[in-house]
Amino acid sequence: MGAPTRTDPPWVPIRTSRWPVTPKTPRWLLLVGLVILIGAVLVALVHKPTKSEQASDLEAFLHDMTADVQSCAGGVRESLNALHLVNAGADSSQHINATIAIARYGAANCSPANNQLLDDLVQYQVTESLAAYHLSAAVDGLVTWSFPYAQRVQYDVANELGAHTAASRQQYAAALQRDTSDLNRQRAKIDGILMKAITATGASPDLPKLPG
Repeated sequence: MGAPTRTDPPWVPIRTSRWPVTPKTPRWLLLVGLVILIGAVLVALVHKPTKSEQASDLEAFLHDMTADVQSCAGGVRESLNALHLVNAGADSSQHINATIAIARYGAANCSPANNQLLDDLVQYQVTESLAAYHLSAAVDGLVTWSFPYAQRVQYDVANELGAHTAASRQQYAAALQRDTSDLNRQRAKIDGILMKAITATGASPDLPKLPG
């Protein structure tokens, strides 16, 4: 007797794909994400800081400016005060030598290369809430007030007191007067910028104390 005829279909192995099938993100979900992103951008663009926010930011800015420039400014103040004492009669050689040392140290301290606080001032970034008041010009102005103007004034003090002849002392005194005038003009520019911002925001007028 012969073998019965098979009627079932031939066996074929199931073929598997090498890469897994990744389900596609629904289009409506992409649209929702896009709408949220656009909304966040529009909110950021539309939001404007209030006057009280600007006043608070400006007061913080003024505090930063004072902190960064105070070491240089203190040296100028101390040098000029010591010079006035000498000119008023405190002309002992010990006092003169001490004043020269103070002035030379203060001059070196007014260079951003020697003073970390002034180096921070060079790199200072004004917050965006105060962008309308152009305070970056005040920051640059303070850097210039320190270097070279404040540095020059203190070198003039040291040179005047260290002069060995009346003629050279008179020459250095004239240079000191000229450089002090430049220092004061620079301070007036800075104060003008800051006072405009203070008036506009209602912040407390606590300007950096710059001698001259």
